[in-house]
Amino acid sequence: MKIVLPHSQIQVCRLPIAAAVVASALVSGCGGGSGSEASAPQTAAPLASASTSLQMDLAALPADIATKTVEPAFHLAPTPIDEPGGADQAGDGASAQVYPHYQSVPSELRALSSRNLTPQAIAAFRRVQSSGIQYVQGATDVAPMATSSSVVTYTPAQIRAAYGMPALPTAGSTPTATQAAQMGAGQTIYIVAAYHDPNVAAELAAFNAKFALPACTSKAIATTAGLPLGTASSSACEFSVVYANTSGGMSGTPPGYNSNWATEIALDVQWVHATAPLARIVLIEAPDATTNSLLAAIKLANAMGPGIVSMSFGSNEGSWTASVDSAFSGSNMTYLAATGDSGVGVSWPAVSTKVLAVGGTSLRYSGSGARSEVSWSGTGGGTSAYTAVPGYQTTSVPGLGSVSRRTVADVAFNADPTTGQYVAILSPGSSTASWFSAGGTSLATPQWAGLIAVANASRISASKSVLGLPHSILYTQIATVPGSYAASFADITQGTNGSCVTCSAHTGYDTLSGLGTPNVGNLITQLTSTTNLPSAPTVTPASISGSAGTPLTFTVAVNAANAVSYALSGAPSGMSISTSGVVSWASPVAGSYTVTVTATDKTSGLSGQGIYTITIAAKAPLVTGGTITGKPNVALSFPVVVTSLNPVSYSLSGAPSGMAISSSGVVSWQQPVVGSYTVIATVKDSKTGLTGQASYSIQISSGGPVITATPIKGLAGQKLTGSIAFSDPGASYVTITVSNAPLGMQFSISGQTLQYVWLFPVTGSYSLSLRAIDSAGLSTQVSIPLTVTAK
Repeated sequence: MKIVLPHSQIQVCRLPIAAAVVASALVSGCGGGSGSEASAPQTAAPLASASTSLQMDLAALPADIATKTVEPAFHLAPTPIDEPGGADQAGDGASAQVYPHYQSVPSELRALSSRNLTPQAIAAFRRVQSSGIQYVQGATDVAPMATSSSVVTYTPAQIRAAYGMPALPTAGSTPTATQAAQMGAGQTIYIVAAYHDPNVAAELAAFNAKFALPACTSKAIATTAGLPLGTASSSACEFSVVYANTSGGMSGTPPGYNSNWATEIALDVQWVHATAPLARIVLIEAPDATTNSLLAAIKLANAMGPGIVSMSFGSNEGSWTASVDSAFSGSNMTYLAATGDSGVGVSWPAVSTKVLAVGGTSLRYSGSGARSEVSWSGTGGGTSAYTAVPGYQTTSVPGLGSVSRRTVADVAFNADPTTGQYVAILSPGSSTASWFSAGGTSLATPQWAGLIAVANASRISASKSVLGLPHSILYTQIATVPGSYAASFADITQGTNGSCVTCSAHTGYDTLSGLGTPNVGNLITQLTSTTNLPSAPTVTPASISGSAGTPLTFTVAVNAANAVSYALSGAPSGMSISTSGVVSWASPVAGSYTVTVTATDKTSGLSGQGIYTITIAAKAPLVTGGTITGKPNVALSFPVVVTSLNPVSYSLSGAPSGMAISSSGVVSWQQPVVGSYTVIATVKDSKTGLTGQASYSIQISSGGPVITATPIKGLAGQKLTGSIAFSDPGASYVTITVSNAPLGMQFSISGQTLQYVWLFPVTGSYSLSLRAIDSAGLSTQVSIPLTVTAK
């Protein structure tokens, strides 16, 4: 004979006779009688009740996100620009002292949108007439200001002078160690882009020759090369192009040509070089412009080793962005991304708290004195709908205030295409460069990447480590110190990029230009002299799922250098977090919740946040089916076993004539008829409307187990014992299932009886449910009243 007690933990014991005992957690040992000694239970760690959902690696992205097309973020003024003059070809940066080039835009081209405008598109729209282009030359008492009908274009020397970068050494001279550091020597900048620009090296050479910039030596990197790369040259520019495959490795096949991305690549390469002329440049071309492919290219940059990753592209942020944030976790890596060129808005990858988000301005500089800037109307920027506030964006930062989520931009640079910068473009099949005025936050981004390379080179020459993620230094050690902030940044206080509350520039931090544009000389000094702060705790966001009414527990994932304290915001009533980071909710209520977890480093005081999306599903009634046996013309009744948070109603389908179910869930059949029946019991939650079902197999035959039992009565606190008899002639075994037994009541087999003992009965009325199934599959079920009264 076998006894089954269905509880949360079950032990199975095999007896040497045709019997087995299956005891619940109440019986800690196994034995055939009541005299067996219980062994001490082993204590295990409590299990988390919630399901935690995380996304990892490239393949984890939803298909619609993985294949989403990412756009470059450049602008071209809608007209070719006169070829730059020869002022800089002597190698002394003479153009820095004169006005930038001013040129009107032909009337037929003024209606063209400059966003992602390519030379090929301009050529298609342009009327071949030179008379429509006018030039303004000569000195005036003010710098020309670009309008929709004109464009101002700056040379590298003018940009260096406007932003306070050190002048480059005279062409042909050997830079000193300090000068080499100011040119980014020994550093590597990875430009991540999509598709292929077959003329990129020739375009860079034309750009360098025109402005007397150091030449770059093209250096091939074999697809079988060991990674990370070797140390970059400390005295010369090296330029390499590699093709990424979709798994983050290198391919020997160049991607296809795309005019938009070829234009982006040209301006990225030329202006990162203009800013850090001795840095090594590695252009990584993804096979296409999907999120998956660009993530693979970033993965390849991480594998190639320490450096700066410049990303002049973006797509709208979403709930998915946190799942790919691990792409920006390379050791000694800095990541920068454009905030976009469509006005107010938040894009990926700029929204990542590990990426320096670069916004854009409109520049005015006359060749002497201080520059003036306003926020460019096309610059991206805003407050994320999904990414938690990083630890470095605090109320201590001037102008920032209290924000609800990550805000971008972090910093800015010239980006207005009508106050643009020269870029050399070779169209397919052409051997002569055409010149255009480029802009967009994709122009600002590689220049900031060059500045980080210069800062890293300067730090290394001062025996310090590279910046890595620079946010904490920029926000915490510079922006919160008034003197350092004013010296290192130009605060951009004018301009708008939309009509929202945060769409206007103001004193201190704003979403258009972040902390502002760099006063490069002072900023590099600050970045060189400061010590890297310890990293703020990183809280890994996740999606948590649970069921209404079922206690919810999960552990927050935090990476921190020291012990941390925890806090929750936006948590529903009853939810709490322990000192060890365990979130608990005893009685979850159905719904969706967005909870922000803040972890604060107890040593450094730095904090990090992560957003947990918690979904509590309404719980349908759980109905337990089974096999019921009976005998003809002998009244049959059994309860439908259901677990539900709320009151329920019952119904039957497939029931034979005369069978009914009561409002309390008891099935009754006064005169059973021989046969086999399958009856479906449906239970409906009266509040949620959710239903649960279970199938009961009902067999009515003249044989089967017989249970002989009488109501059980006892006194509270006084040991209660007794037995229940079973008989089933011809059967080789009987399996007995006991349910609804009160805690503490124990059962064992003795011959053909089920023995029970309850050492300390508790006052109350109970109903034991016994079901017996024999070796032939016949079964019988009875309910035995159990009453315990007070003494």
